[in-house]
Amino acid sequence: MDYVKAQYPSKFIQGLFDLTEEQINVALAYIETNRAEVEAEYQQILKEAEELQQYYQEQNCELVARIAAQPPKPGTEAAWEKLRAAKAKRESKT
Repeated sequence: MDYVKAQYPSKFIQGLFDLTEEQINVALAYIETNRAEVEAEYQQILKEAEELQQYYQEQNCELVARIAAQPPKPGTEAAWEKLRAAKAKRESKT
């Protein structure tokens, strides 16, 4: 539904989901015919996805902070320094 709302071409959606031409045509016809119901269910799905994302962010906040505070694994220091330098350079441009 995200792709339909963003007005992606049906051929793109067809290829993305490996659908036949008949399958994409039937799906798009169903959406058009049942627009109100499809839209209501789509909004419910978006709401539930947002709630889940927020829940897991809250649940994993401490874990993410603990992982971020760990020193780099041995042998990866140079790569981390390169990333830090690239980040600093990017941030100085803004």
